[in-house]
Amino acid sequence: MSADLIALAYLVAAIFFILALKGLSSPLSARRGNLFGMVGMTIAVGTTLTITQNWTLILGCIAIGAIIGSIVAQRVQMTAMPELVAFMHSLVGLAAVFIAIAAVNNPVSFGLPEMLPAGSKLELFLGTFIGAMTWSGSVIAFLKLSGRMSGAPVIFTGQHMINLTLALVMIGFGLWFFFSETTNWPAFITMTAIAFILGFLIIIPIGGADMPVVISMLNSYSGWAAAGIGFSLGNPMLIIAGSLVGSSGAILSYIMCKAMNRPFLSVILGGFGSEGGSQGAADGTQKTYRSGSAEDAAFLMSNADSVIIVPGYGLAVARAQHAVNELAEVLHEKGVNVRFAIHPVAGRMPGHMNVLLAEAEIPYEQVLEMEEINSDFPNTDVVLVLGANDVVNPAANVPGSPIYGMPILESHKARTVIVVKRSMAAGYAGLDNDLFYMDKTMMVFGDAKKVVEDMVKAVNA
Repeated sequence: MSADLIALAYLVAAIFFILALKGLSSPLSARRGNLFGMVGMTIAVGTTLTITQNWTLILGCIAIGAIIGSIVAQRVQMTAMPELVAFMHSLVGLAAVFIAIAAVNNPVSFGLPEMLPAGSKLELFLGTFIGAMTWSGSVIAFLKLSGRMSGAPVIFTGQHMINLTLALVMIGFGLWFFFSETTNWPAFITMTAIAFILGFLIIIPIGGADMPVVISMLNSYSGWAAAGIGFSLGNPMLIIAGSLVGSSGAILSYIMCKAMNRPFLSVILGGFGSEGGSQGAADGTQKTYRSGSAEDAAFLMSNADSVIIVPGYGLAVARAQHAVNELAEVLHEKGVNVRFAIHPVAGRMPGHMNVLLAEAEIPYEQVLEMEEINSDFPNTDVVLVLGANDVVNPAANVPGSPIYGMPILESHKARTVIVVKRSMAAGYAGLDNDLFYMDKTMMVFGDAKKVVEDMVKAVNA
């Protein structure tokens, strides 16, 4: 294939990637966006294969990866999607590091001069340290999200100073590698090793409540790592795709930070300025709450004019999305206006609740974002909170609270609130929730799927 045809094919693939991002911006067009992305990637991979001679090795590796990916995709539960995404990000970062090592070891095979020019060294430096930090940071995110590591922030004295010192030392070795006249392996290896360590240290102080931001942030990092390697290899497709992923991930991280009232720079730098720890009841006194049964909740909802359902991670854990859809349908048949309220950081990754509700084929027009539905809570008869905690916590309105200023779904303004939880345990932020103790609130304890199924039976009775 000629250079002009290769450039044209890469341009077409880039257009499909842009259309994919556009499609993924809305649940209504998400499937079309995924299709565009797959078409674009097929064109990009097919074009890249025409400029290489190692077809057997490459196609063999692709086949192995496809088999592993298919098996994992079939076995993974929806509740495990956040950690799966984090794991995928780690592979992108590690791939960038391996490519950089190969390019430094044998630049001629990548179409580079035997003595790497300054520009290539800079690109390899950027791609390597971003990729290394992405890998190690994603591993920590995977461990926290999968429960193999505590979701609590890991904080120790002098942590920020250590991170800053390591970052400066890493940059110092990077400059040594950059200005060396020959291939300076000691500088390159030391820089890479420090980047791996720094990735661990940046993510461990970030608590579980901030994991949705971490996921989108690592997504951005993986994109920039790919773009940096793309410059080194002179591959415009890798540059374009990496830049799209990096910029979209950064924008999403900013949106998520606004939704959680977290300083964007603090999260990007691994918790600089964040406050660790958790808080229980303010004065340690025993609080009282009102509990009821699934039948009681069904009676309240079936006699209401309007119901808003707030899904949270508890819904995902119980895999209750299909039961919730059935509940919404039977309530709708009784003339109840049912809608779903989605907080941007509900669940463990961006769009987690949207994916679950879409899987249950809940109509998109019934699913509303926080900004769209918050003004409706005061006029709503019943709010059903399913496994959500921090995103409905009125403590966000209390000065001095660790989550003060965080935008929440204002469920506490509804006439009646029903909360389905396994226990009175605090959420990921470790805060007691005053919503659970309000006179208007009824707690229903149990597995979300079982409780909702009992509600459906009671409504139909």
